[in-house]
Amino acid sequence: MTLLTAPQPQVVLASPSTDPLLTGDVLAHLDAQLASARTLLAIVLDQGKAIRERNVQEVVRHAGRLHAELQRRRQIDEGRAVLLEQAAARLQIASGAVTLEALTALMDFASAAIARRRSAELRGLLDEVQREHIVNRALMGQELAFLDHLLRLVDVTGSGAYGKAAARPSTQPDRSVGARRILDMKA
Repeated sequence: MTLLTAPQPQVVLASPSTDPLLTGDVLAHLDAQLASARTLLAIVLDQGKAIRERNVQEVVRHAGRLHAELQRRRQIDEGRAVLLEQAAARLQIASGAVTLEALTALMDFASAAIARRRSAELRGLLDEVQREHIVNRALMGQELAFLDHLLRLVDVTGSGAYGKAAARPSTQPDRSVGARRILDMKA
């Protein structure tokens, strides 16, 4: 005679090496990093738009926003350092040797997969922020070079000082102005 019993639900226990508290902290930290990276990307995109529109006030405003977000990132990075120290102690390795793979060894399978996805997304966002920032710097360089060129054209004295021509107006017309090349087709 066989006894039929209802199947018992299987309880999946975390392996002894998992650390649920550290796992939660790491995932929360990755969320904070992602939120910050998204904010940085929005700022550099807005700043690029303002540069293209030559809207100086907006460029300056976005520079202030960028500075504030970078300050926030410093705080996030301080939290990252604490997490790395905790993980290093748990893994019995130096904090500089802690990698994402080492961290995921302290996580259950599902949490490790989430951490890997968030980390990949973060790397992608930060790469995009860097690319856009490089574009913005190049645009600003072009705008400043153009402004420098215009100011040199206004400097009719040839002294190299932008404001000196206006400070000492001459009674004699400057004959060299007509001889300057306004458009250089070789450039």
